This record gives sequence, C-alpha cells and structure tokens, in this order.
Amino acid sequence: MPKTIFQRIIDHEIPAKIEHEDEHCIVLHDIQPQAPVHLLIVPKRRVVRISETAVSDEPLLGHLLLVAGLLAKKLNLQEGFRLVINNGPHACESVPHLHVHMLAKRQMTWPPG
Repeated sequence: MPKTIFQRIIDHEIPAKIEHEDEHCIVLHDIQPQAPVHLLIVPKRRVVRISETAVSDEPLLGHLLLVAGLLAKKLNLQEGFRLVINNGPHACESVPHLHVHMLAKRQMTWPPG
C-alpha cells in the first residue's frame, strides 16, 4: 500500500507546518483550515480509521486526546475547541490514516455537519 500524505510528512519527505511532535504523534496545521485554528493530530503508526482500531490501540488513542488537551493549554483555547474524527467516505474521510481535527477560535454550530 502506498504511503499516505501523513506518512510522508511523518517521514519528513514533504514539508508541513508542525505544531508538535513526539514519539507517538505529529500535529500539523491543516492546509485548508476550516477555523482560525485547525490542527491535525496524527498518530505516527498508521491506523486506517477509528472503526478499524483494536483494544491494543487504546494507549495510542488516549495519547491523541491528551495531546489535544496540552495543545489547548499551549494555544490558550480556553473558550473552547472541537475535536472531529471522520470515519469513511460518508463522513468525508479524505486520507485513510486516522487523524483528529482540532478546530478553534470561532463559534461552532450544532448540530455539526
């Protein structure tokens, strides 16, 4: 299976504006932002989508959410933010590599989508 764009960014084959990187994930700014703050929290280990995770993925999934919380503090997002995970084509999943969208600095609406 060919590398996804995220795998190429993780491998530093193509440039990206990186906000955070650790041994488990990379956080980058979305190139088509839907909010003033639009980050993508991407696990370094490829997981295709949330519906294909296993119990063994629990620590990684938890880490992604903890990183979101750390970024919220770092970026002063105390007014709120939204986390979104798209799963499959009907949810507008554009890259088959799990990633969490972090959107902030604008008023969100409900219901989403």
